Amino acid sequence: MGDEEHVEDARTLAGVPDGFDRFWTPYRMAYINGDHKPADASSGECPFCEAPRRSDEDALIVHRGRTCFVLMNLFPYNSGHMLVCPYRHVSDYTDLTPEERDELGALTATAMRVEREVAHPHGFNLGMNQGEVAGAGIAAHLHQHVVPRWAGDANFLPIIARTKAIPELLEDARTRLAAAWPDEGGTTTAHAPTTPRPQED
Repeated sequence: MGDEEHVEDARTLAGVPDGFDRFWTPYRMAYINGDHKPADASSGECPFCEAPRRSDEDALIVHRGRTCFVLMNLFPYNSGHMLVCPYRHVSDYTDLTPEERDELGALTATAMRVEREVAHPHGFNLGMNQGEVAGAGIAAHLHQHVVPRWAGDANFLPIIARTKAIPELLEDARTRLAAAWPDEGGTTTAHAPTTPRPQED
């Protein structure tokens, strides 16, 4: 989306300049308004149970394993923010089977390797929020966050405007990561284009 980003000089705007340039990101309204996020995650409408029933492209699934799968976070903190979920509708880490725990860990490691290959992040945030009180948006279905981080990727927008600027569309990120995901033999299935790092302020 680099070609579409446009910062407008405050001196060109009508009215009295306030000293602030304008970085227009209308596509972010989908995340701000909560598009496609269930109103009540406890109502039985679970997006992580529904996702595997849809196509990879439609559900933003990057990889399907035996007991767990990887998909893009619909409300990403950074470009390439993935989630690793068990197929089984289970909320607590201690309720996973040994096979589910093993594959969840293996897919998390693979997600990190793939992201490093195609986007060269400087680090990662990994983790899962257990229960609503711990910050889980969908507490009923366990999911592990894999968030790539770059030096300078944090800026004033989340603090002042509660908005995070994401420079890559989810569909493009899914395609890029899925193309670089290794097959069962450990080789990359296709050449994946690299993505630019998030803009620094």
